[in-house]
Amino acid sequence: MLSGARGRLASALQGTSAAPYAVACRCLHASGSRPLADQSSKTEEPPRAFDPALLEFLVCPLSKKPLRYEASTNELINEDLGIAYPIIDGIPNMIPQAARMTHQSKK
Repeated sequence: MLSGARGRLASALQGTSAAPYAVACRCLHASGSRPLADQSSKTEEPPRAFDPALLEFLVCPLSKKPLRYEASTNELINEDLGIAYPIIDGIPNMIPQAARMTHQSKK
């Protein structure tokens, strides 16, 4: 569904003087997706839980080593580098800039 919306957005933006945001909202609305403003009226859903089975496939993007899931902080931990990647709505944020240091590395 996203690729269809992207194609409609690209074709709608060609040769138009409308604001890109307005065109994007119309295309997403036509595809069945709702813009962010419409989602505020939606009832709050509980956050999704992380599936520990993903640990079989996920590795640290910096060291390429396996990660450990810490349920109490809802993070993926790299013990070697001392960094923790947050998990938001069940989705690990594996961007190194989003990670936090868990301890000071000894040099």
